[in-house]
Amino acid sequence: MKIGICSDHAGFDYKNRLISYLLGKGFEVLNFGTNSSDSCDYPDFAHLLANAVETGEADCGIALCGTGNGMAMTLNQHRGIRAGLAWNTSLASLAKEHNNANVLVLPARFISYRMAVSCVRAWLDASFEGGRHQRRIDKIPLS
Repeated sequence: MKIGICSDHAGFDYKNRLISYLLGKGFEVLNFGTNSSDSCDYPDFAHLLANAVETGEADCGIALCGTGNGMAMTLNQHRGIRAGLAWNTSLASLAKEHNNANVLVLPARFISYRMAVSCVRAWLDASFEGGRHQRRIDKIPLS
């Protein structure tokens, strides 16, 4: 599985650590930046990740910024992206189980790195339940 990942400056450290974690678990990882902790604009990297997921270059994605909100708002403007913000394992699992989130967004300034890993693991291990949840997803307009 190919996982795309991106962050802004606030998520840069966690992103790099998550890349190492994911590579160690046998995933292929596509890094869409940022490549330093210098202040930057999260949309620049969110758009790159969203495009990769939309085109199938990446199977899914992980995005990090300070609160997670900016990344989620930007990602969800893209056709076919369902980005779910999670700060604990229950939310991460439910983002996939109920919303079929193809991008997990993490708030790097509000969770520990250990929780970030736990959220990633929970999200990757979860499966979309379909059924009534598919009916609800079908009612989300595409941008």
